[in-house]
Amino acid sequence: MADDDTPRRRDCGTMQVHRRLLDTDRDYARRLARIEDHAFRAAMSGPALRPGCTRIPVVVHVVWRTQAQNISQAQIDSQIAVLNRDFRKQNSDISSVPAPFAPLAGDARIEFELATVDPDGNPTDGVTRTETSKTSFGSDDEVKFDAQGGKDAWPRDDYLNIWVCQLSGGLLGYAQFPGGPAATDGVVVTHTGFGTTGTAAAPFDKGRTTTHEIGHWLNLRHIWGDDGNGCSGSDFVADTPNQGGPNTGKPAFPTVSCGNGPNGDMFMNYMDYVDDDTMVMFSEGQITRMQACLDGPRSSIGTAVSCGGVGPKPLPKDPPKEFPKDGPKDFPKDPPKEFPKDGPKDFPKDPPKDFPKDGPKDFPKDPPKDFPKDGPKDFPKDPPKDFPKDGPKDFPKDGPFDPGPKNVIDDLPKNIIGDIPGKGIKDPPKSFLEPPFDPGFPGQPQPPVFPGIPGLPFVMGTGAPPAQPPVQDMRGQYLGHYAQILQQYAALNQRGMLDAQGHAAWQQAWAAYQQLGGS
Repeated sequence: MADDDTPRRRDCGTMQVHRRLLDTDRDYARRLARIEDHAFRAAMSGPALRPGCTRIPVVVHVVWRTQAQNISQAQIDSQIAVLNRDFRKQNSDISSVPAPFAPLAGDARIEFELATVDPDGNPTDGVTRTETSKTSFGSDDEVKFDAQGGKDAWPRDDYLNIWVCQLSGGLLGYAQFPGGPAATDGVVVTHTGFGTTGTAAAPFDKGRTTTHEIGHWLNLRHIWGDDGNGCSGSDFVADTPNQGGPNTGKPAFPTVSCGNGPNGDMFMNYMDYVDDDTMVMFSEGQITRMQACLDGPRSSIGTAVSCGGVGPKPLPKDPPKEFPKDGPKDFPKDPPKEFPKDGPKDFPKDPPKDFPKDGPKDFPKDPPKDFPKDGPKDFPKDPPKDFPKDGPKDFPKDGPFDPGPKNVIDDLPKNIIGDIPGKGIKDPPKSFLEPPFDPGFPGQPQPPVFPGIPGLPFVMGTGAPPAQPPVQDMRGQYLGHYAQILQQYAALNQRGMLDAQGHAAWQQAWAAYQQLGGS
């Protein structure tokens, strides 16, 4: 691909990377299953679960062969500025969201800054520059290794790695979902789709390719569910309409597919394939999913900050020169003559005689005696001993993340029970509190019971219960999600990839499915 050839249609390689990892990394699917379980529980618990904002350190690895590819600091700075506007809902084009979707657009409360300290503790400007002999790179991750003409990643627990290089075949960028290998974790963007100045070229010169790819890095899927042009895929987000394939260019509103009229596709979403000047929003459901990612698999990265603004505003070193030394000359020396010396004569000197001195006599001194001191005693301490060894025999052949129905309960697999743990048990677990949920995230706490649906937990590490329980018609959506999770665990079990912890997680997912009304 020549330097002057720039993509004219958005092409993202994230799903290529995802499928390759499913084929080559034995543990990747198991990690994803736990991450998805965590994300779905967060979705049931409601939005805005993490307090404040999260500021993420970024390192930009510029891998270049020509001087044009060795992009300027100004181009890098322009991209960081775009990210801070887009993820804080401060982009000026947010006003272009059609009225039906405007209430769903939200502030992701995520900010970005170039790293100031490198992995060795030395000062840095957050940019590395590597000259390469490679003409271009693909989605095979070669750009992420010194030995293959690229640049090794900085530790993913401390930095968001972004590689900027020349991509081939019209590829704009790609990312790695959470749960992938540490050595390749991060985002790759072609230099003509990075930032808003320098080599950035229309129609991808607004910095939205990086916004899109970081969405993937934070566990967002393409909005149409990656099932081609069908209507059975899912992005695992409840408030994004079901959509029949990607939109490109600049669609007109409404664009209807999959019977989603009258409003049609949310094509202006950052996770579609439209031009940069047409994608302008994340939905609240997507934000909850990203926050779940930051609270789970990516909990080690970033710093909690106030959401008062993107970056501190420096105070002036000196006071303004025009600041007056004296007060205004026309300020009256004496107070007005008509100013009353005393307060109003009719102001009561004493409080009303009938004002109660003490609080109500009938206020209880002690809390009710019947308030339970401990949680329910019927939580099982151990998983059932008769946990099945094999999952359903008819699980699809094509891996654990084949898309299922997006939100139609009637289309759930009728054989979902199969050999799922819990079938045949007289007293299945009434909550997820025992055995402990452990998705492998650092510092994961024991999940408290979610108050809206009895027995369902909320496992976000920094969260709090929502003000309202989820509405009744959301149960169908989550039944579908948990049906997919159960199928994933069954497939992993058939392949011999579930250890004791995985079996416990499978049991917990089955209990949740039952509590939502599945059978």
